[in-house]
Amino acid sequence: MSSATSSTGRHRKAKPMSLAVRRAFIVAAVPVTGALLSAPSALAADKSTKATTTAQSVTADGLDPAEQRIAENLNTRAQSPNLGDTFSGIVLDSASDKVVWGHDADTALMPASNAKLATATAALTVLGPEHRFTTKVVYGDGTLTLIGGGDRMLTTADLTELAKTAAAGVKLGGLDSVKVRIDDSLFPEPTLATGWNDSYYDDQVSPVRSLVVDGKLSADTSIDAGKVFAQQLADQGVTVDGEVTRGTASATDVPVGQHLSPTLSETIKKMLKKSDNDIAETVLRMTALGAGRPATYEDGTAVVRDVLSRHYGVSMTNFEIHDGSGLSRADRIPARTVADILDLLTDPRYRGLLRSIDEGLPVAGEAGSTLGPEWGRFDTPDSQCAVGQVKAKTGTLTGAIALSGLTKAEDGRWKVFSFIENQSSADPAATKDTLDGLAATVNGCWA
Repeated sequence: MSSATSSTGRHRKAKPMSLAVRRAFIVAAVPVTGALLSAPSALAADKSTKATTTAQSVTADGLDPAEQRIAENLNTRAQSPNLGDTFSGIVLDSASDKVVWGHDADTALMPASNAKLATATAALTVLGPEHRFTTKVVYGDGTLTLIGGGDRMLTTADLTELAKTAAAGVKLGGLDSVKVRIDDSLFPEPTLATGWNDSYYDDQVSPVRSLVVDGKLSADTSIDAGKVFAQQLADQGVTVDGEVTRGTASATDVPVGQHLSPTLSETIKKMLKKSDNDIAETVLRMTALGAGRPATYEDGTAVVRDVLSRHYGVSMTNFEIHDGSGLSRADRIPARTVADILDLLTDPRYRGLLRSIDEGLPVAGEAGSTLGPEWGRFDTPDSQCAVGQVKAKTGTLTGAIALSGLTKAEDGRWKVFSFIENQSSADPAATKDTLDGLAATVNGCWA
C-alpha cells in the first residue's frame, strides 16, 4: 500500500455564495451545543488558527510525529487481505488540509450510503436547516384529500390530530360521512433509479412517494397513509365512504388542516444515524423542488453536483451519483471527494448550516446507530479503544463497504478520513472490522 504524506494542501477554493445561500447562512448561524464527540466549534477553531497550529514540530516529510504514526500504522493495517485489491482511502488534517495518508484516493468506487453525505449537504444548503415539510388536508365535493408534502417523519399521531381537525369541520358542516382521497402528485410516479433493481423494494427502500406514515416500508406508502387517516376519521365518528383512492386535489378545495414536520436538521440527523434510504430519496426530491427543478433522481442529483461544486468548490472529477441514498450500484465517488465533503463540517463558515450532519454522524459504539454494538462495530481489539472517539458514516452494499468521518488524533487536531472498499472476497463483517481498525488508527489508538 502506498502512502501520500505531502504537506501540500488540496487548494480547494470555496466558490462565491448566491444571495439565497448567504441568507440561509445568516438564518442558520447559531451557536453549537455539545453533542457526543460533536464539536464543530472545536473544529472551527482548528480552521481559524491554521497559522499557529501548523507551526508545530513536523518530520521531514511534513507530518507531525502523531501524523507520522498514523501514516505508518495505516500502511501496516491497510495490508489486510480483508480489503481486497480495490480500496480507496485518505486522511486529511482539518486545520491545514494537508494529506496525512492516502491510497488510490482519487479512484472512484461504489460509495454505498456514504452518498448520503452529499445528499444531506445539498439539502441543507438549498432548503435550510429550519425548513419544514407540510402535510395538508382539504375538503371539496364530499371528499377529504390528504396531500403529501414530503414529510418522512409523519406519524400516526400526527394523522390523528389532522383527523380530529377534519372531523370537527365535517361535523360543523352538517355531514356525517365523506370519501377519502390521497394526493401524492408532488412527486412523479415512482421508478427505479439507474443501478437499482426490483429486489430493493423488498427490504431496502419503498417506491418513492411524497406521503408516508411511520416510515413504513411498503409498495404504496401513500395509500397506506390514507388508510390510517381514514381509520382515524372513523374513530372520530365520521363514516368513510368506500376505499381510499388516489387523485389530485382541486384548486377550489377548502383547507381543513395541516401538519408541519420536524425541521430538516432533525430529519437529516435521523437519516444519517439510521442510514435511512427512504428519507434520503425523499430529501433528494425535495431538494430538487427547492431548487426549482422537477422531483426526479436526475434533477435531484444534478442539484447535488451543482451545490457541491459551485457553492463549496468540491471537485466533481470521477463523481457520479444516480440516487440520494447510495443504493445505486452505478454510483461512484472517490474517497478524496467524500473527505472533502466531510471537511466542510470543519469550516467555521458552514458550521451553522451543516451542523446537523456533524451531529447525525454515528459515533463508534453508539447504540441505536449504524456504529452500535448491535451491528458488531468497534468491538475488536483493533478498534475498541476508539469507542466514543470516532464519528463516521457507514456504507454497505453487496461488494461495497465504506466508513468516512472525523476523529481527534493524538496531536489534538481533527482528522477527516474516508475508506472505501469494493469487491473484497472477505466476509463483510471482517471487512467492516478492518475499516473500524483503520478509523481507530487515525484516532491514535493502537492495540
